[in-house]
Amino acid sequence: MSSGRPAGLPGVDAITPNALVVTGRVTRAEVPGLCAELETLLADAPDTVVVDCDMGGVTHADLALVEAIARLGLVARRAGDVELRLRNVPTELRALLDLVGLSGVVGNVRAVPE
Repeated sequence: MSSGRPAGLPGVDAITPNALVVTGRVTRAEVPGLCAELETLLADAPDTVVVDCDMGGVTHADLALVEAIARLGLVARRAGDVELRLRNVPTELRALLDLVGLSGVVGNVRAVPE
């Protein structure tokens, strides 16, 4: 009998295992790489309707990160209106997203309440 912790990211549905993990401080130079990573993830799973984006490892919320989220949302939308679900959003980032009104501009990006 084993009482280990289940594998995988906490809070990610088994039905939608597609996940992009964002960690550290995101700079503007890293945004194209994140977009390419999402494009690859979507190309490998063409029937994807939701991608979970784990933001729990983000160490600094600023406008470069907001730009990254907006561009990731555009990549997801262009791939067939895929929803980009933000998970483990730090309080500072949630406040910044509310301040700039990102959810009103990029309708397929949604921060999931914890």
